[in-house]
Amino acid sequence: MAQSIGVAGFTGKFASCIVKSLLRNPGVLVRGFCRDPSKLSPSITASPRIHIVKGEFDDKDALQSFVAGTDVVICCYLGDAELMSKGQTLLIDACVAANVPRYIAGDFSVDITNIPYGALPPKDPCKDIMKYLESKDIQGVHILIGVFMETFWSDFMQIWDPKQKKLSYWGTGYEIWESTTYGTAADYTAAVVMDTTAVGIKQFLGDRKSLTEIIEIFAKVYGYKPDLQNLGSLEDLHQNMHESLDKSPADIMAWMPKFFYYWSQNEESRLKRDLDNTNYPHVVPVTFEDFFKRHKSEEMVSAADNLTFEA
Repeated sequence: MAQSIGVAGFTGKFASCIVKSLLRNPGVLVRGFCRDPSKLSPSITASPRIHIVKGEFDDKDALQSFVAGTDVVICCYLGDAELMSKGQTLLIDACVAANVPRYIAGDFSVDITNIPYGALPPKDPCKDIMKYLESKDIQGVHILIGVFMETFWSDFMQIWDPKQKKLSYWGTGYEIWESTTYGTAADYTAAVVMDTTAVGIKQFLGDRKSLTEIIEIFAKVYGYKPDLQNLGSLEDLHQNMHESLDKSPADIMAWMPKFFYYWSQNEESRLKRDLDNTNYPHVVPVTFEDFFKRHKSEEMVSAADNLTFEA
């Protein structure tokens, strides 16, 4: 019997990776929900295994049509607090009304369960959704993957400068980075989707290395070591990020990357040592070294932008 999987936020990069992973299983049908199906390629919209429902995040009728008959719904929303909080609440309500058994929330981050409310503002809606799911007649699933590896090297994190071949960092360089590529995270998500017993918090990683170790691997693959710029201690970062937020709350790029950097390096938000990777041995995680071998050093900054999917 075919499995019907709902993917909300269907036009997003991560959603495309998940759909690609899901469709490797011939017994899977996908229902997608998005605002603008015109962003999708004809090969996707014409696929007999993909059905697209168009609607705004607060269109209750469209949401009900989307979740109808699905075995599990995956939230791939990425946006502001209203989308991540109200949008997911409405999506969960639609799932409950349609008796959808499981809902995979839009987490995909460091371990937010140990981060105090208000300490990482962009993830507060996800903490709200965790509590909301506990109050509803549906099994909630939360997938934690550390930092997306593509994001680590992107302009957003403000770490890697491909033009100057320079890495800027806070801390000592010996703090651990926990990271997973979009593709690996998608493969584990697809594995969780097909495992009907998988509920609650699941933690997966592609790799776990200090910046010092990452630099050594970088040099091994690319043949040179990047220049290093230390920006200060993690305590300096904590002060700096809050000053930036207080000074320019509307300028999210002035403070948000710093908040994500800080909590990516904080022991409180580390993933567990005994990861759930072992539950799905068929998934082969992409390590930092694998990632380097698949990208030219100057192209890593745009790795997330170059994720594509054709049905």
